Amino acid sequence: MNGDFLKKLFHLEGKSVLITGAAGQIGRELCRAYLECGVRVFATDVDMNRMKERLDKLNNGTSPDMVFFEMDVSKKKSVIKTFDNIFSTYGPIEILINNAGASCFEPFEERPEESFDWVMDVNLKGTFFGIQSYVNLFDKYKMKKGVIVNIASLYGIISPDFRIYTDCNRKNSEIYGATKAGIIQMTKYFGVHLADRNIRVNAVSPGGIYNPDNPQWEDFIRNYSLRCPMKRMGNDKELLGAIIYLSSDAASYTTGQNIIVDGGMSCW
Repeated sequence: MNGDFLKKLFHLEGKSVLITGAAGQIGRELCRAYLECGVRVFATDVDMNRMKERLDKLNNGTSPDMVFFEMDVSKKKSVIKTFDNIFSTYGPIEILINNAGASCFEPFEERPEESFDWVMDVNLKGTFFGIQSYVNLFDKYKMKKGVIVNIASLYGIISPDFRIYTDCNRKNSEIYGATKAGIIQMTKYFGVHLADRNIRVNAVSPGGIYNPDNPQWEDFIRNYSLRCPMKRMGNDKELLGAIIYLSSDAASYTTGQNIIVDGGMSCW
């Protein structure tokens, strides 16, 4: 086995990826990583101005390798219109990353129905609309193979330990965890039901990711780190290996799976 074999295994250059929630912390790193892999990036987000502000500097705002589209994943018409536009203008997309996500932080006793519905619409319906639109276009354009990676969460697998939130009001919500569990189950469902079309569907579940732009509170970071076997929070770049792997031919026999990147938190 030599270096050429490994390069071919993880080769992505010349492919294209559609990323939802591209303006977010993880979305921005995904755009950067795929650009560095020689992949053409179609970055979508509900807020075009924020997306351009945060992503333009990745390619100096001029590279044809990244194109921006405003899209609301919670609105089926918006998703269909954007996906149709990308496919008809630029050709088929080999990789879809369903990254867009939302949460709410009120005490559950005070949770308004609007907050509950918003998280459901973005996380669950948004992921489904993305898969549905992608598969319909996959069939229309007679594509031979495709890849879908859904971004789930550690809290779709375990319940948050609320003892770590001593100085933090942004307590993880029940509906966030429920929707992320739904994404993991949806990944299994479509991993099975799209296998005959040669579309691989997998998920990545991040644990606690440190946000340098809007840092979590000190007590939370300390308590989380004590709770985690690796004794720290993760960083967004540590998610990239799993996602790039799932996007590449190195994962050609991997579908319906959920890779947990959580520093061992879910092992307790």
